[in-house]
Amino acid sequence: MGRSQETFSKKEVRNKKEKRKKEKAEKRLAKKELDKSGKLEDMIAYVDEFGNISNTPPDPTKVKEEIDAENIEIGIPKREDGPPEEIERKGTVSFYNDSKGYGFIKDQGSQDSVFVHVNNTLDEIREGDKVIFEIEMGPKGPTAVKVKVV
Repeated sequence: MGRSQETFSKKEVRNKKEKRKKEKAEKRLAKKELDKSGKLEDMIAYVDEFGNISNTPPDPTKVKEEIDAENIEIGIPKREDGPPEEIERKGTVSFYNDSKGYGFIKDQGSQDSVFVHVNNTLDEIREGDKVIFEIEMGPKGPTAVKVKVV
């Protein structure tokens, strides 16, 4: 097809393609000019005592601190024996569903809600009852067991 039969939109597409090619060639030339300044000194990086990358070499006059390898603790430090936790806790039944057989107890000491199931109760409980219970970790978090009405 000759250029005399080209429509306006075809001319626009051809002009845009030519413009993109020119821009790409200019970017390529500019990048080559910037890469010519790649001296070895510009490419060297140093790591300081904290593991950070810097452009300046470390100071050789600086005295390095000696660390005794025996003082380094690997892993989790042992827990110190503190006061024993209360085995029996006191609380109030804040919610209980008789038909489904579960509910929640609000702990008096920590004000946390603890899940309770009917299988873990020794007495029949209702909302508002004061209870004594123990806590065990269940599959989804802490669970009240051995629940007794006070």
